[in-house]
Order: sequence, then structure tokens, then C-alpha cells
Amino acid sequence: MKLVPLGDKVVLKQLLAEETTKSGIVLPGQAKEKPQQAEVIAVGPGGMVDGKEVAMQVKVGDKVIYSKYAGTEVKLGEDEYVVVKQNDIVAIVED
Repeated sequence: MKLVPLGDKVVLKQLLAEETTKSGIVLPGQAKEKPQQAEVIAVGPGGMVDGKEVAMQVKVGDKVIYSKYAGTEVKLGEDEYVVVKQNDIVAIVED
């Protein structure tokens, strides 16, 4: 199965990173807030959304930061994704 976003929607997969405290204790993913950093898995076509032309500014493989309470969480098999509007993405992370 595969998610294909419509309009200005983007499918993200959250990047999971363990966090270590100053004292060396490793916090598992469940013990802290969900990360706001994710990888772009699929991008919608853009086009006309609410009467405005929308050009997609992200592409598959980009690492992005998105708004904290944005999107719809979706689970396909073992994988969890977040579907957000492009407006909910606040930055592209470049190396």
C-alpha cells in the first residue's frame, strides 16, 4: 500500500532519535515529545487550492520541520505517517 497525497498535501515520516540526558540516561521515543522533524515521503501535485495557485516547494527525500500540532496521523502496516498541508511545513533542513 502507498499513500498518494492530493492538492497541497505532503506525507511525512517522523525521524526518531533517541535523546540522552546530561547524566547519560537514554530516553526512549515514548518518554519524550514527538519530534517535529520528518522526512518527506510523498508530495501532492499542488495546483489550485482555495482559489490560489500553489507550487510545491518540497520534494521527496527532503528533511523538514513542521508545526507542532499539524496534520493527520496515519498508520499503514507497521509504519506511521503524518499528512500535512504544505503551509504547515516551516523549514527545510539542509546539511
